[in-house]
Amino acid sequence: MSTGLDRLASGEHEALAGLKIALLCNHTAVTSTGRHAVEVLREVPGLEIVRLLGPEHGVWSTHQDMEAVDSAGTDAVFGLPEVSLYGHDRESLAPALSALEGIDAVVYDIQDIGTRFYTYAATLAFVMEVAEQRGIPVIVLDRPNPIGRSVEGPLLRPGFESFCGIEPGLPVRHGLTVGELGRWYGERRAPDCDLRIVGAGATDRAPWVPPSPNMPTIETAVVYPGMCLLEGTGLSEGRGTTTPFLIFGAPKIDAQALVDDLRSREIPGVHFVPRVFRPEFQKHAGAICGGAYMEIVDPAAFRALDLGVHVIDACHRVAPHAFSWRVDAYEFVTDVPAIDLLWGSTELRQTIDSRGDVGPLLERAAQEAASFRP
Repeated sequence: MSTGLDRLASGEHEALAGLKIALLCNHTAVTSTGRHAVEVLREVPGLEIVRLLGPEHGVWSTHQDMEAVDSAGTDAVFGLPEVSLYGHDRESLAPALSALEGIDAVVYDIQDIGTRFYTYAATLAFVMEVAEQRGIPVIVLDRPNPIGRSVEGPLLRPGFESFCGIEPGLPVRHGLTVGELGRWYGERRAPDCDLRIVGAGATDRAPWVPPSPNMPTIETAVVYPGMCLLEGTGLSEGRGTTTPFLIFGAPKIDAQALVDDLRSREIPGVHFVPRVFRPEFQKHAGAICGGAYMEIVDPAAFRALDLGVHVIDACHRVAPHAFSWRVDAYEFVTDVPAIDLLWGSTELRQTIDSRGDVGPLLERAAQEAASFRP
């Protein structure tokens, strides 16, 4: 058994018998044999699924990042009422009190990827806050963290909270399962929420289902803690290609010059290859971009956060004419630059703009990661 859902499927469902529940899930809520949580929960004696709650991207991950998902009314597969928790404004990110009416508990089952930016656990935290108000428990069917237990900083500073980092003190890569992260959030945001965790088994293996439209492989998830920083820039992070976060660049970048710079940095665990590509959607859609493709060759030596910082710094130095910071709204925040929200402070942006040495910045990030005590 490798997931909390697998434990339910094996018959360990006494804690849920007879309950009316809202199920917060997406398409990743499957057992090791591919059975969806709805199928499994419908076999629990007396349990009734009253409605589905959907996170960013929707219950079936049909929408792109930061694309509003309207409540569909009735789920097309299971015929259950569906409520979206990612709509057109910041207020839509937490459920209305009415979304938890007529239920005895909320059950959560979504694959996380161990990174502060990834919004599914933030949705769990917001649901816990509302469940605390209504006096109902939240039951997390836990899953292993697919990128492992390593921690990478920096910690999120107060004043830089957003949906991609809702609580100060959390590092970029936290090393927790979603159940453990839910407990960490709960202690700070919903201390009276009755959080119950159905733990994953002893194995670190779990079924891999691409958890969002631009997270197709485990390798993508491994680089994401660093390469997601490119969302705070005008550089393409590879959305609109078949290898998002593994390919990056922008129009008018000299691919070979960029790769030469990156290779000179001797970043552990990764090789770079010059690449010319054309995104089909999002940044630079339809435009020819120069950039690079990366291959992880030594996962044990690789550090995603260091990679992301070096990629941004290299692009800024090699092609300042092609580099910019993102200025439009990011996760409904308009008054703080996206890169500051992602990094958790102004330090990365200020270091890059001043052409400072990123080494001390990364050393401080490593020190903060080492200080993290969940």
